[in-house]
Amino acid sequence: MTASTPAPDELEGLAARAATGDRRAAEQLLHRLLPRVRNLVRYLVRGDTHVDDMAQNALLAILRGLPGYRGEGAFKAWADRITVRETLAYAKRERARFAATREAAPDLHVVREEGQRTDVYVKRRDVARLLDTLPTEQREVLVLHHVMGMSVPELAENLGVPFDTAKSRLRLATKKLRETLEARRTPSGSFPLGLEEGS
Repeated sequence: MTASTPAPDELEGLAARAATGDRRAAEQLLHRLLPRVRNLVRYLVRGDTHVDDMAQNALLAILRGLPGYRGEGAFKAWADRITVRETLAYAKRERARFAATREAAPDLHVVREEGQRTDVYVKRRDVARLLDTLPTEQREVLVLHHVMGMSVPELAENLGVPFDTAKSRLRLATKKLRETLEARRTPSGSFPLGLEEGS
């Protein structure tokens, strides 16, 4: 494991110590989680306007929730669920606040993690750009389904929409992403990013 991807036991140990009020452990935990949280937020929302605020809110929610973490399941999965919940709530509030003014999204900045290979970073950045081509609702379901591994019923529950709506958004998002990839197919017939058809 690299310095940016600590072992699960290490994260759980930091979380347990932070839950008891150990400030240094809390700082280390936040430092270790920041790239993961920020990248997940970045994949969920378009543009970088509020990514740092959303990531900060998610990290604070993770800290506040530590006393309730029972060690059931992987700590990263628990932190990811909190990040998703906080990000979607923040995004919903922002959409309501700025519904009348739709600005073009600024260029994205996917965070490069320590020790991350350049080719992996470039692919992640390119995937984020592809996700930016999707409407917000479709982007959310794709990330939650393919990155977080949520089932359609879980999508519906987390997004607060009916099952059929979640299923439809996922189908439409997949279709649009395939169309976008097809349009970007290179003259040799391969897809950009090293992605193959059907992957």
